[in-house]
Amino acid sequence: MPLDLKMGAVLTDPATRVVICCGAGGVGKTTTAAAMAMYAAEQGRTVAVLTIDPAKRLAQSLGMSQLTNEPQPVPIDGKGTLDAMMLDMRRTFDEMVLEYSSPERAEAIMENAFYQTVASSFSGTQEYMAMEKLGKLLEQEHWDLIVVDTPPSRNALDFLDAPQRLGSFLSGRLMKVLVGGGRGVGRMVTGAMSLAMRGVSTIIGGDMLRDVATFVQSLDSMFGGFQDRALKTYELLKQPGTQFAVVAAAEADALREAAFFVDRLSEETMPLAGLILNRTHPNLTSIHEEAALVALESVTDDLTRGVLQIHADRAATAKRELHLLQRFTAAHPRVPIVGVPALPFEVADVTALRAVAEQITGRG
Repeated sequence: MPLDLKMGAVLTDPATRVVICCGAGGVGKTTTAAAMAMYAAEQGRTVAVLTIDPAKRLAQSLGMSQLTNEPQPVPIDGKGTLDAMMLDMRRTFDEMVLEYSSPERAEAIMENAFYQTVASSFSGTQEYMAMEKLGKLLEQEHWDLIVVDTPPSRNALDFLDAPQRLGSFLSGRLMKVLVGGGRGVGRMVTGAMSLAMRGVSTIIGGDMLRDVATFVQSLDSMFGGFQDRALKTYELLKQPGTQFAVVAAAEADALREAAFFVDRLSEETMPLAGLILNRTHPNLTSIHEEAALVALESVTDDLTRGVLQIHADRAATAKRELHLLQRFTAAHPRVPIVGVPALPFEVADVTALRAVAEQITGRG
């Protein structure tokens, strides 16, 4: 038997300051984050929920038209408070530039064409900005619990590597050349450069290369400040006050992704609360699939046959899901698990969120 995940106790424990939901796409991760945040708030905690998923399901389920990069209050029933927000990469990057540079330099950076590309769509920017935003929220010390919904892919854990990846980017050979000063940039763009650099200039264009060089030099001047913050946030994520909740569906691919997350968190020595298994189909009666199929052979009433067939199908689904879960638990016997049965309605409002939260936290 798998260990029971007592998510209710985790969320209401004053020692828990951060809960990070991670998992594959399409498994209900955003809904899970919103439901847990609402539950904790209604139990009396001061909660913020941050989604990094650009899909706007969080706002919809909280009864709001849209979310922004700043906390917005959500009406709840209970003794606590709930604020919700959605990560705006560009705005977060802009705020970071403004904090770590002079007004004149900040203006020049934000007008830079390469910066505009990096701040909106460069690989890894979302993860780094997520780290920056979480650090800012923790720094304010306004909330006693922050729930984070991560991107729907294996890259969701890339924010753990954000400080190191940024350092690698700035210490790379090309970046060292680009940071080599205005005179070096002039030489590169005008042609007094190596064959390799001429190739780069031909491919991306001299103007773009100049923009890249200017941006990287500016970034280098700010690097120490925001890398230090990212490293500090990274260390906070390893502390006992942080809990990672891996979210999956009772499907083979989703559970394989869940196993990947669990293993990665273990490698990083990050604190794992357990696995939340969404949209399960447990048996509702003691009648097994085989018994329902046998009964079908002797029943002529259409309604009864329909009910028996539905039950047989559900029992078969439950059996398959149990088999998949057993494979996961065999490989990860120490990971606590809570199952969340599939609901017969769409989770699109606060009432539905409470129903999800009840399932997640029902065991304490």
